[in-house]
Amino acid sequence: MKSRVEEAAERHKKGYNCSQAVVCTYCDILGIEEKAAFRMSEGFGAGMGDMENTCGALSGAVMLAGIKNSDGNLEEPKTKGKTYQFSKEITKRFQERCGSAVCKEIKGIETGQPKYACRDCVRAAAAIAEDLLFGEDS
Repeated sequence: MKSRVEEAAERHKKGYNCSQAVVCTYCDILGIEEKAAFRMSEGFGAGMGDMENTCGALSGAVMLAGIKNSDGNLEEPKTKGKTYQFSKEITKRFQERCGSAVCKEIKGIETGQPKYACRDCVRAAAAIAEDLLFGEDS
């Protein structure tokens, strides 16, 4: 798969929030309607709407893990453990790259010293998702 990291950054530039930019970039690969993904991920932008919580780009990458890995079995779900492993690794890599998983910390709200710009968080989350979820070994 050709990298879509810059496509995710372009979606952010067009006005998608961080979560929407990451999730919507890969909808076609995962068989999800973009408009539905856009709507579902809207509340995860800006650190879940207020910059106090998990970065929206990271939330988007974790959503991708669930969409890609879940068996969708409503009666006997069997894929949660593997999805949690993907989510844990995505979070670990994101924290290493961006300095935190928390929006207000990344944006430097309390310190005045931002660690990463939002669009760079989108790039980071998309790159990590591509590597773990859409790479050759996935």
